Amino acid sequence: MSTVLLETKGLARSFGGVHAVKDVTFHVPAGAIKAVIGPNGAGKTTLFNLIAGTLTPHRGDVVFRGKPITGRKPHAVAGLGIARTFQTTKLFPHMTVLENVMMGRHTRTRAGFVSGMLNLPWTWREHRHTEEKARAILDKLGLSAHTHETACNLPFGRQRLVEFARALATEPALLLLDEPAAGLNIYETQELSQLIRQIRDTGVTCLVVEHDMSLVMNISDEVVVLDQGQKIAEGPPAAIQRHPEVIRVYLGEEHA
Repeated sequence: MSTVLLETKGLARSFGGVHAVKDVTFHVPAGAIKAVIGPNGAGKTTLFNLIAGTLTPHRGDVVFRGKPITGRKPHAVAGLGIARTFQTTKLFPHMTVLENVMMGRHTRTRAGFVSGMLNLPWTWREHRHTEEKARAILDKLGLSAHTHETACNLPFGRQRLVEFARALATEPALLLLDEPAAGLNIYETQELSQLIRQIRDTGVTCLVVEHDMSLVMNISDEVVVLDQGQKIAEGPPAAIQRHPEVIRVYLGEEHA
């Protein structure tokens, strides 16, 4: 039986009386790729924000590694081992690719402003270790040739990979991927599916919000379906494709 890495229990969040997420309960097994799907406005990104600490739920709990993390700030959630990417890339555009990835290591370093200003020997050792780790991740993602390029000069698909690299630099146990295929062409999406599997194979569990159904069905071990903030289905991809409520939401009543 797989260990449960992440669990949401009755999560709810409203905005001005509109239930963006309503009583959502599901779990993510360690070592799995789990997808969250649903039409626009279903509450998928709000759910991610509740897990990552960007939003605080009005009701319910987020449990990670068996301990409640509800209400923790995003940096604290990241420090516990949850990293995320975003629908639109959020890189430091005028930093190099290497510098962007090194920034992702801040949750795993001890040096602060004062110790950095004092140029203490251990801070330089830590800096070298951080750079080595960042270079190793860039190498694994095929980005070594872009190490010293300014991030904003890269094509969009490569910028997306740099964001992946920065998230992996935090050494997460769980990686939240918010619409990772958005803006990618067919070839880049195929590369993405291979990359997500590779990440999972290194021991990182993945929770993916995605609209590209071919990608979802190709990579996912399990799928959760949201509609109007509520969970309407959960299970393996083949079962989700046949689920009458999912068919109704995506294709209409006559098809269901």
